[in-house]
Amino acid sequence: MGTLAQTVLPFKLETTEELLTANAGLALFGEFVRGLGLSRWLSQEMPKPGSRRGYEANAYVTPLVLMLTGGGRSLEDLRTLKSDTALATLLKQEALPSTDAFGDWLRRTGESAGLTGLGRINQRIVAARIRQTGITAHTVDGDASQIIAEKEAAQFTYKGEQGYMPMIGHLAEAGVVIHDEFREGNIAPATDNLGFIQACEARMPKGHRIAHVRLDSAGYQADIFNHCEDTGKTFAIGGRLDAPTQKVIAQIPDASWKHYADCTVAETLHSMNGTKKAFRLIVVKHKHQSELFDDKPRYHVIASNRVESTADTLIWYRQRGEVSENGIKELKIGFGMERMPCGQFKANAAFFRIGVIAHNLFLLFKHSVLDANWLRHKVATVRWRLFHLPGKVVRHAGAWVLKVAATVVDLFCSIRTKSFTLAQARSP
Repeated sequence: MGTLAQTVLPFKLETTEELLTANAGLALFGEFVRGLGLSRWLSQEMPKPGSRRGYEANAYVTPLVLMLTGGGRSLEDLRTLKSDTALATLLKQEALPSTDAFGDWLRRTGESAGLTGLGRINQRIVAARIRQTGITAHTVDGDASQIIAEKEAAQFTYKGEQGYMPMIGHLAEAGVVIHDEFREGNIAPATDNLGFIQACEARMPKGHRIAHVRLDSAGYQADIFNHCEDTGKTFAIGGRLDAPTQKVIAQIPDASWKHYADCTVAETLHSMNGTKKAFRLIVVKHKHQSELFDDKPRYHVIASNRVESTADTLIWYRQRGEVSENGIKELKIGFGMERMPCGQFKANAAFFRIGVIAHNLFLLFKHSVLDANWLRHKVATVRWRLFHLPGKVVRHAGAWVLKVAATVVDLFCSIRTKSFTLAQARSP
C-alpha cells in the first residue's frame, strides 16, 4: 500500500495564512449592533470597571451577544469566537477577556446596578422595535418557564426539577421581551403576577401602553382582574377548575353549548372573592382522547372582559401560544437560555438578561435590514442561511475587504446599506 495516507475522497489538505471565517454573515449582525449604538448605551448605562486595567462592559456584553446569536451555548463557546481572527478584524474587536473573567463579571453584574443597567439597554432596544410596528396599544403575554440547572444552590421547582423559574413578558405585536424577572426554582409561577405586569408597564416607552393582557391560569387572580378593569385593559386569562367554577359550569344549559369539530364551547358570567366586577367565563369542553371508555369531559376555562364573540375571544387567547410559548422556546433553545453557566443565582440572572438582549437585537435586525421573506424565520434558519457563511478577509489599498460568494454579495451589500442608513438616522 505504500506510505501515502489513504482517504475516501481524492483531495489534499494544506494550511493557509489567509484570514478565513465561517461567520461572514455574523459580521453583518455585529456591524448592525455597532451602528445601533449598543457600545455607547453600555458606556452610558453600565457601571465602570473597578480599576483602570479592568474591561468596560462592552468587552463582555457584545461578545456574549455575538456568541449567543451565532449559536453558542455556554461561556466555553466564547473560545470559538476568540479564535475567529477574521471576524474580530472586521468588527475591530479587541482581545476578549478570559472565560473565568466573563464568569466573574457576570457575578459582579448580577450583584450590582449592572443588572438594572442591562434592563435599561433592553428598554432602548424594545423602543426601537415597537416604533417599527406603528402601533401604540400593545398586548403583553406573561409566562413563567422552567430552566433545569443542576447547580448546588438551585432550588427545586414545582415540577420536581432543580433549577430556576423566570417570568418572561412578551409584547405580542412586536415579538420582543419587554421584561424578564429571573426567579429561584421554588418560586411559584403565580407569585406576584400583578407586580410583574406593572413592571412591564413601567418599561414601556413614552406614547406606548399595554392595552391587553393574556396569561395562563397562574394569572387567575382577583387583583389582576381589578387592575385591568381600573386601567382600561382587556384581558383573557386561563381559569382554574375550583369548586365554584365547576358549579357554574354545571349550571350552563345544554342549549347554550356550541359544537365545533374539536370541542364544545359555552360561556357564562362569573365572579370570585375580591373581584370588583363579574367577568365572562368561556368554557371549552373536550372529550378525553386517551381513555377509550371514558366519556367524562375535560374542561378548560378562560376569564375575560373583552367585548366580542366567544369564538373571537377564544381565538385571541390561543394566540398566546404562538407569541409566549413559542417565543420562550426561541429564547431558550434559539439563544441558549435553556441552561445557565454559573453556580450563582445573580450571575445567571445577568446571563439571562443578556440572552433577552440578544433575542431582541436579532428581532430588530430582522425587521430593520432583512426582506419580508426572512421575517418568518427563527434564528436557527438565519444562522444557516446568513450568519454561518464563509468569507475571506484580505488587506487591499489600505482597507480590509471581506470576500464572499457571488451568490450572496448583493444580500450582504443590501444589509450593510440599510445598517448604515439606520446608524446615520440614530446619530446624535
